[in-house]
Amino acid sequence: MNLPNKLTVLRIILSPVFMLFFLFDNVYSRYVAFFVFVIASLTDAYDGYLARKTGIVTSFGKFMDPLADKFLISMALISLVVLQLPFVIGWMVTLIVTREILITGLRMVAAYRGMLIPPSMAAKWKTLTQMVFVNCALIHILARMTHERFGTSLYLVGEKNFEVFLLFLLSLATLLTLLTGMHYLLANREFIRRILR
Repeated sequence: MNLPNKLTVLRIILSPVFMLFFLFDNVYSRYVAFFVFVIASLTDAYDGYLARKTGIVTSFGKFMDPLADKFLISMALISLVVLQLPFVIGWMVTLIVTREILITGLRMVAAYRGMLIPPSMAAKWKTLTQMVFVNCALIHILARMTHERFGTSLYLVGEKNFEVFLLFLLSLATLLTLLTGMHYLLANREFIRRILR
């Protein structure tokens, strides 16, 4: 358990902590949830950089790092759906979470059989897009709640325009999620056929 792998495990632990604080309808709790998500997101960027810099890339890290990302993102998206926000479309989130579960299952079966399926560059861009969407959505929610609670100028003047931008981000994330999912399935179709026999 080197430092990059510890950061990966920390990201998994922080995921339910984020969800717990976010689901409380309280501006202070939502601020805590936001900072927890930011910290978890930063561990995602830093553990990969640290592993490459120090040359301590492990099979555990290659498998668990994308799994931790999927866990964090899925919990965040489900939490946003619960709020019934106009820029969070339920069927899009369902597609994203279903794809993540399916590909994670495939990777787990492959790992059990001694085969490692590393994330593609497109999949990394997919994860980045998802992360950006969740962070922007959280900032938008906090700005609105802060305005309603304290009457501050943090409230977004162009709220509707920003919600359109958020919907675009979610649509892009959904498209990338589906395309990378199809790529994984096609690239590993022989392995999948052997599993289904």
